[in-house]
Amino acid sequence: MPELPEVEVVRLGLAGTVRGRVVERVEIRESRLRWPVRRDLPELLEGRTLDSVGRRGKYLTLDFGRGTLLVHLGMSGNLRFAASPGPPARHDHVDFVFGHGTLRYHDPRRFGAIVWHDAKDGDVLAHPLLAGLGVEPLSDAFDGAALHRGLHGRRAPVKQVLLAGDVVVGVGNIYASESLFRAGIRPTTPANRLGRERCERLAVAIRATLSEAIACGGTTLRDFVASDGAAGCFQVECFVYDRGGQPCRVCGAPVRGLRQAQRSTWYCPRCQR
Repeated sequence: MPELPEVEVVRLGLAGTVRGRVVERVEIRESRLRWPVRRDLPELLEGRTLDSVGRRGKYLTLDFGRGTLLVHLGMSGNLRFAASPGPPARHDHVDFVFGHGTLRYHDPRRFGAIVWHDAKDGDVLAHPLLAGLGVEPLSDAFDGAALHRGLHGRRAPVKQVLLAGDVVVGVGNIYASESLFRAGIRPTTPANRLGRERCERLAVAIRATLSEAIACGGTTLRDFVASDGAAGCFQVECFVYDRGGQPCRVCGAPVRGLRQAQRSTWYCPRCQR
Protein backbone atom coordinates (compact mmCIF):
# COMPACT_ATOMS: atom_id res chain seq x y z
CA MET A 1 0.00 0.00 0.00
CA PRO A 2 -0.47 2.31 -1.79
CA GLU A 3 -1.03 0.26 -4.96
CA LEU A 4 -1.53 1.33 -8.57
CA PRO A 5 -5.06 2.78 -8.15
CA GLU A 6 -4.00 4.91 -5.20
CA VAL A 7 -0.98 6.24 -7.08
CA GLU A 8 -3.14 6.99 -10.11
CA VAL A 9 -5.60 8.88 -7.90
CA VAL A 10 -2.69 10.98 -6.60
CA ARG A 11 -1.44 11.53 -10.16
CA LEU A 12 -4.82 12.79 -11.30
CA GLY A 13 -4.99 15.16 -8.33
CA LEU A 14 -1.51 16.56 -8.92
CA ALA A 15 -2.15 16.99 -12.64
CA GLY A 16 -5.02 19.28 -11.74
CA THR A 17 -3.23 21.31 -9.07
CA VAL A 18 0.51 21.63 -9.78
CA ARG A 19 1.10 20.73 -13.43
CA GLY A 20 2.28 23.80 -15.31
CA ARG A 21 3.26 25.58 -12.08
CA VAL A 22 6.70 26.83 -11.07
CA VAL A 23 8.50 25.49 -8.00
CA GLU A 24 9.51 28.47 -5.88
CA ARG A 25 11.17 26.60 -3.03
CA VAL A 26 12.09 23.08 -1.92
CA GLU A 27 12.48 22.34 1.78
CA ILE A 28 14.07 19.05 2.89
CA ARG A 29 13.62 18.33 6.58
CA GLU A 30 14.44 14.62 6.47
CA SER A 31 16.47 13.10 3.62
CA ARG A 32 16.67 9.54 4.97
CA LEU A 33 14.03 7.75 2.92
CA ARG A 34 14.47 4.39 1.18
CA TRP A 35 17.34 6.13 -0.64
CA PRO A 36 18.74 9.48 0.53
CA VAL A 37 17.06 12.51 -1.00
CA ARG A 38 19.60 14.57 -2.92
CA ARG A 39 20.63 17.61 -0.93
CA ASP A 40 20.96 19.65 -4.14
CA LEU A 41 17.30 19.04 -5.02
CA PRO A 42 16.40 22.69 -4.27
CA GLU A 43 18.88 24.04 -6.83
CA LEU A 44 17.72 21.44 -9.37
CA LEU A 45 14.04 22.33 -9.04
CA GLU A 46 13.64 25.91 -7.83
CA GLY A 47 12.47 28.13 -10.68
CA ARG A 48 11.52 25.10 -12.79
CA THR A 49 8.06 24.41 -14.22
CA LEU A 50 6.44 21.04 -13.59
CA ASP A 51 5.67 20.09 -17.20
CA SER A 52 3.76 16.86 -16.61
CA VAL A 53 2.70 14.35 -13.97
CA GLY A 54 2.91 10.73 -15.07
CA ARG A 55 2.95 7.28 -13.54
CA ARG A 56 4.82 4.04 -14.21
CA GLY A 57 3.53 1.23 -12.04
CA LYS A 58 3.54 2.57 -8.48
CA TYR A 59 5.99 5.37 -9.28
CA LEU A 60 4.91 8.94 -9.93
CA THR A 61 7.02 10.67 -12.59
CA LEU A 62 7.21 14.46 -12.22
CA ASP A 63 8.80 15.89 -15.37
CA PHE A 64 10.65 19.20 -14.97
CA GLY A 65 12.25 19.30 -18.41
CA ARG A 66 15.86 19.09 -17.22
CA GLY A 67 14.98 15.87 -15.45
CA THR A 68 12.28 13.79 -13.79
CA LEU A 69 11.51 13.25 -10.14
CA LEU A 70 10.52 9.66 -9.35
CA VAL A 71 8.31 9.46 -6.27
CA HIS A 72 7.29 6.22 -4.56
CA LEU A 73 4.91 6.38 -1.60
CA GLY A 74 6.26 3.24 0.05
CA MET A 75 4.06 1.72 2.74
CA SER A 76 2.80 4.85 4.47
CA GLY A 77 3.66 7.88 2.35
CA ASN A 78 1.39 10.49 0.82
CA LEU A 79 1.68 13.66 -1.24
CA ARG A 80 -0.84 16.31 -0.25
CA PHE A 81 -1.37 19.73 -1.75
CA ALA A 82 -2.69 22.60 0.35
CA ALA A 83 -3.02 26.30 -0.36
CA SER A 84 -2.13 27.02 3.28
CA PRO A 85 -0.53 23.88 4.74
CA GLY A 86 0.45 25.32 8.12
CA PRO A 87 3.58 24.34 10.08
CA PRO A 88 5.03 20.93 9.20
CA ALA A 89 4.10 18.07 11.48
CA ARG A 90 6.18 15.07 12.45
CA HIS A 91 7.02 12.93 9.40
CA ASP A 92 6.43 15.83 6.97
CA HIS A 93 9.78 15.32 5.28
CA VAL A 94 9.81 17.39 2.07
CA ASP A 95 7.89 20.46 0.84
CA PHE A 96 7.62 21.59 -2.78
CA VAL A 97 6.40 25.17 -2.54
CA PHE A 98 4.51 26.65 -5.50
CA GLY A 99 3.08 30.13 -5.82
CA HIS A 100 -0.45 28.94 -5.02
CA GLY A 101 0.33 26.39 -2.32
CA THR A 102 2.57 23.59 -1.06
CA LEU A 103 2.94 19.96 -2.07
CA ARG A 104 4.05 18.11 1.06
CA TYR A 105 5.56 14.62 1.27
CA HIS A 106 4.63 12.77 4.48
CA ASP A 107 5.97 9.31 5.32
CA PRO A 108 6.02 7.93 8.89
CA ARG A 109 7.84 4.71 7.99
CA ARG A 110 10.19 6.32 5.45
CA PHE A 111 9.96 3.40 3.01
CA GLY A 112 9.10 5.77 0.18
CA ALA A 113 11.50 7.40 -2.26
CA ILE A 114 12.19 10.71 -3.99
CA VAL A 115 14.77 10.05 -6.71
CA TRP A 116 16.11 12.48 -9.34
CA HIS A 117 16.72 11.29 -12.92
CA ASP A 118 18.61 13.83 -15.00
CA ALA A 119 17.49 14.25 -18.62
CA LYS A 120 21.08 13.89 -19.82
CA ASP A 121 21.01 10.30 -18.53
CA GLY A 122 18.43 9.31 -21.14
CA ASP A 123 14.82 8.17 -21.13
CA VAL A 124 13.41 8.01 -17.62
CA LEU A 125 11.67 4.72 -18.48
CA ALA A 126 15.13 3.17 -18.78
CA HIS A 127 15.93 4.13 -15.17
CA PRO A 128 16.84 1.00 -13.14
CA LEU A 129 13.78 1.48 -10.93
CA LEU A 130 11.44 1.37 -13.96
CA ALA A 131 13.21 -0.66 -16.64
CA GLY A 132 12.24 -4.09 -15.30
CA LEU A 133 8.56 -3.37 -14.72
CA GLY A 134 5.90 -5.33 -16.57
CA VAL A 135 3.21 -4.06 -18.91
CA GLU A 136 0.81 -1.38 -17.66
CA PRO A 137 -2.53 -3.13 -16.94
CA LEU A 138 -4.64 -0.18 -18.12
CA SER A 139 -2.73 0.24 -21.39
CA ASP A 140 -3.67 -1.08 -24.82
CA ALA A 141 -0.68 -3.42 -24.62
CA PHE A 142 -2.30 -5.50 -21.87
CA ASP A 143 -4.77 -8.22 -22.80
CA GLY A 144 -5.29 -11.94 -22.37
CA ALA A 145 -2.69 -12.83 -25.00
CA ALA A 146 -0.02 -10.66 -23.34
CA LEU A 147 -0.83 -12.17 -19.95
CA HIS A 148 -0.70 -15.71 -21.36
CA ARG A 149 2.75 -15.03 -22.85
CA GLY A 150 3.98 -13.60 -19.55
CA LEU A 151 2.74 -16.56 -17.50
CA HIS A 152 4.22 -19.17 -19.83
CA GLY A 153 6.76 -21.26 -17.97
CA ARG A 154 6.01 -19.68 -14.58
CA ARG A 155 5.31 -22.48 -12.09
CA ALA A 156 4.72 -20.29 -9.07
CA PRO A 157 1.14 -19.66 -7.88
CA VAL A 158 -0.57 -17.13 -10.13
CA LYS A 159 -1.13 -14.61 -7.33
CA GLN A 160 2.58 -14.54 -6.50
CA VAL A 161 3.42 -13.98 -10.17
CA LEU A 162 0.98 -11.08 -10.34
CA LEU A 163 2.57 -9.50 -7.26
CA ALA A 164 6.08 -9.82 -8.70
CA GLY A 165 5.33 -7.00 -11.15
CA ASP A 166 7.51 -8.21 -14.04
CA VAL A 167 4.59 -9.59 -16.07
CA VAL A 168 2.00 -6.93 -15.29
CA VAL A 169 2.85 -3.99 -13.07
CA GLY A 170 0.97 -2.51 -10.12
CA VAL A 171 -1.45 -5.35 -9.29
CA GLY A 172 -0.75 -5.46 -5.57
CA ASN A 173 -2.15 -7.69 -2.85
CA ILE A 174 -5.64 -6.20 -2.63
CA TYR A 175 -6.30 -6.05 -6.35
CA ALA A 176 -4.71 -9.41 -7.14
CA SER A 177 -7.09 -11.12 -4.70
CA GLU A 178 -10.08 -9.24 -6.08
CA SER A 179 -9.15 -9.82 -9.73
CA LEU A 180 -8.63 -13.55 -9.23
CA PHE A 181 -12.03 -13.78 -7.56
CA ARG A 182 -13.74 -12.00 -10.45
CA ALA A 183 -12.00 -14.31 -12.91
CA GLY A 184 -12.95 -17.43 -10.92
CA ILE A 185 -9.31 -18.51 -10.50
CA ARG A 186 -7.93 -19.86 -7.24
CA PRO A 187 -4.83 -17.91 -6.15
CA THR A 188 -2.79 -21.09 -5.60
CA THR A 189 -3.16 -22.23 -9.23
CA PRO A 190 0.26 -22.55 -10.93
CA ALA A 191 0.55 -19.64 -13.35
CA ASN A 192 1.61 -21.82 -16.29
CA ARG A 193 -1.62 -23.85 -16.01
CA LEU A 194 -3.79 -20.92 -17.07
CA GLY A 195 -4.86 -21.34 -20.67
CA ARG A 196 -5.76 -18.56 -23.07
CA GLU A 197 -9.42 -18.44 -22.02
CA ARG A 198 -8.67 -18.05 -18.31
CA CYS A 199 -5.91 -15.52 -19.07
CA GLU A 200 -8.43 -13.48 -21.03
CA ARG A 201 -10.87 -13.60 -18.11
CA LEU A 202 -8.13 -12.58 -15.70
CA ALA A 203 -6.92 -9.69 -17.88
CA VAL A 204 -10.47 -8.34 -18.14
CA ALA A 205 -10.92 -8.73 -14.37
CA ILE A 206 -7.65 -6.91 -13.62
CA ARG A 207 -8.59 -3.96 -15.82
CA ALA A 208 -12.11 -3.77 -14.38
CA THR A 209 -10.95 -4.05 -10.76
CA LEU A 210 -8.28 -1.37 -11.10
CA SER A 211 -10.60 0.97 -13.00
CA GLU A 212 -13.32 0.65 -10.35
CA ALA A 213 -10.79 1.23 -7.57
CA ILE A 214 -9.60 4.44 -9.25
CA ALA A 215 -13.21 5.61 -9.62
CA CYS A 216 -13.66 4.98 -5.86
CA GLY A 217 -10.59 7.07 -5.02
CA GLY A 218 -8.53 3.99 -4.19
CA THR A 219 -8.52 1.89 -1.03
CA THR A 220 -7.90 3.40 2.41
CA LEU A 221 -7.08 0.85 5.09
CA ARG A 222 -4.76 2.95 7.29
CA ASP A 223 -2.60 5.68 5.77
CA PHE A 224 -3.61 6.41 2.20
CA VAL A 225 -5.22 9.71 1.27
CA ALA A 226 -5.40 11.47 -2.10
CA SER A 227 -3.54 14.70 -2.82
CA ASP A 228 -6.50 16.67 -1.45
CA GLY A 229 -6.65 14.59 1.75
CA ALA A 230 -9.69 12.52 0.73
CA ALA A 231 -9.82 8.83 1.69
CA GLY A 232 -10.64 6.09 -0.81
CA CYS A 233 -13.64 3.81 -0.46
CA PHE A 234 -12.96 0.75 -2.65
CA GLN A 235 -12.54 -1.36 0.51
CA VAL A 236 -16.32 -1.46 0.96
CA GLU A 237 -16.65 -2.97 -2.55
CA CYS A 238 -14.25 -5.88 -2.00
CA PHE A 239 -15.59 -9.37 -2.63
CA VAL A 240 -12.90 -11.32 -0.74
CA TYR A 241 -10.06 -9.10 0.47
CA ASP A 242 -9.89 -9.09 4.30
CA ARG A 243 -13.26 -10.89 4.49
CA GLY A 244 -12.07 -14.22 5.91
CA GLY A 245 -14.95 -16.20 7.47
CA GLN A 246 -17.61 -13.89 6.06
CA PRO A 247 -20.08 -15.16 3.44
CA CYS A 248 -19.12 -14.77 -0.20
CA ARG A 249 -21.17 -11.98 -1.74
CA VAL A 250 -21.89 -14.17 -4.76
CA CYS A 251 -22.50 -17.73 -3.46
CA GLY A 252 -22.65 -17.38 0.34
CA ALA A 253 -19.80 -19.80 1.10
CA PRO A 254 -17.37 -18.64 3.82
CA VAL A 255 -14.42 -16.72 2.41
CA ARG A 256 -11.13 -18.41 3.27
CA GLY A 257 -7.72 -16.95 4.02
CA LEU A 258 -4.22 -18.31 3.59
CA ARG A 259 -0.61 -17.09 3.53
CA GLN A 260 1.36 -16.94 0.30
CA ALA A 261 4.97 -15.75 0.40
CA GLN A 262 4.31 -13.93 3.69
CA ARG A 263 1.25 -12.14 2.26
CA SER A 264 -2.38 -12.67 3.22
CA THR A 265 -4.66 -14.03 0.51
CA TRP A 266 -8.43 -14.41 0.50
CA TYR A 267 -10.59 -16.44 -1.87
CA CYS A 268 -13.95 -18.19 -2.18
CA PRO A 269 -13.51 -22.00 -2.34
CA ARG A 270 -16.76 -22.35 -4.31
CA CYS A 271 -16.41 -19.50 -6.84
CA GLN A 272 -12.67 -20.04 -7.34
CA ARG A 273 -12.26 -23.74 -8.06
